[in-house]
Amino acid sequence: MIGRLRGVLVTRQPPEIVVDVAGVGYEVQVPMSTFFKLPAVGEEVSLVTHFVVREDAQLLYGFLDERDRVLFRSLIKVSGVGPKLALTLLSGMDADSFVRCVQREDLKALVATPGVGRKTAERLLVEMRDKLKDWIGVSDGGSGVQSAPPDRRDIAADAEGALVALGYKPAEAAKLVSAVKDDSITDSEELIRRALRSTVRDSSRSARSD
Repeated sequence: MIGRLRGVLVTRQPPEIVVDVAGVGYEVQVPMSTFFKLPAVGEEVSLVTHFVVREDAQLLYGFLDERDRVLFRSLIKVSGVGPKLALTLLSGMDADSFVRCVQREDLKALVATPGVGRKTAERLLVEMRDKLKDWIGVSDGGSGVQSAPPDRRDIAADAEGALVALGYKPAEAAKLVSAVKDDSITDSEELIRRALRSTVRDSSRSARSD
């Protein structure tokens, strides 16, 4: 079991990063809530991790905040929620937002997440309501670093690729990115953040109109 990594951040292409630990490069899947807080490439990073072994792959998921890992582990215990979907949920909303979503029984906000159908959303509301007490108040295990912009590339393509990796269909990802992109955005992280926020706003407006 790999529970923590500390090393040099080698690459960062959402939602995957590579961390060099004593010459070994670990590929780590991270939610956007962690990705946006990562240091620059070449700097040291410390992550708490969750290791998943499947017949066809060995996958490592990383988090700056211990609360996010605890919530991730609670989410994957819910029927119909695997690691990829849990990562998507933690990318669309941080831990506190998820708690508020469950407390409000905000079914539409959950269904707005790619891969979450109505039945899965209903299970999440029921089962996570009982699990929240297991992680609320867990101390922050983060490194305290601030986010840093990645190397300049085609930020729209990077953002679309990240959204597709999180479960959005390519056409849907392109539409989301196109809707929020403007000249004030200088990196893909901000573009991804705005796109994810736009899905939350749309679901909130829909809920108020009913």
